[in-house]
Amino acid sequence: MTASREELAAALVDLQELTERLRRDCPWDREQTTRTIVPHTLEEAYEVADAAINGDDAKLRDEIGDLLFQSYFLALLLSERGAGDLADVARGIHAKLVARHPHVFGDAEADTAGRVRENWERLKVEQEARSGVFHDVPESLPALLLARKIQRRAASAGFDYPTVADALGDLAEELDELKAELSGEPIPEMEPDRRVAEELGDVLFSVVNTARKLNVDPELELRAASARFRERVEGAVELAAADGKDWTSLDLVEQDSYFDRAKGTV
Repeated sequence: MTASREELAAALVDLQELTERLRRDCPWDREQTTRTIVPHTLEEAYEVADAAINGDDAKLRDEIGDLLFQSYFLALLLSERGAGDLADVARGIHAKLVARHPHVFGDAEADTAGRVRENWERLKVEQEARSGVFHDVPESLPALLLARKIQRRAASAGFDYPTVADALGDLAEELDELKAELSGEPIPEMEPDRRVAEELGDVLFSVVNTARKLNVDPELELRAASARFRERVEGAVELAAADGKDWTSLDLVEQDSYFDRAKGTV
């Protein structure tokens, strides 16, 4: 059941008061700064993503709460410096969202999600006086998301493959260029050949571009693929153990056989 406006307001004020008390009375919270809190904020954001991907609503509700507290705490640190408070933050995002949705609050037209994104990028440049193709791209983003954001900025300036087929063609070309640089097996744990490393970077960038054209979030899907791989290997280990075999003593062919069986269950 959805909370009433009064219940929502009371809950948010209660959290603000709790945040202020923790800052005042807890030795750990008193010591925190923006720099020390931000790593926790990033961690909580990833935990929100994991819960969303796994479809665990109870976990998602809990993790959103953790992330919400991070926002409250960072806003409190702002207020201590006289740089604004939570109300300023709320009013600021409210005004920004209204300005960025003229198709909802004004006379502009945008009947598709793609058109909304185009308008959004254009309005950011116009309303915030941003300049350059790659304006306001934070270098601290995870590499996959950094690549996608850079590609989106380029696309908003018209520099983009028109179709998925074109993006896949570029990916195939980059793979061919990587293969051309390979010469035998590298020695484990040694510095990679720079040309090979650069070509592999180009392949990864092309993979992200293909994902973008397919409307796939590369960060979330790579995390999901990693989770599937882990679950399948663990399942293969269990299947081998049920047959009285030690996974680490099996050769690759036998391990792969158990892995294929595990894929059918995970």
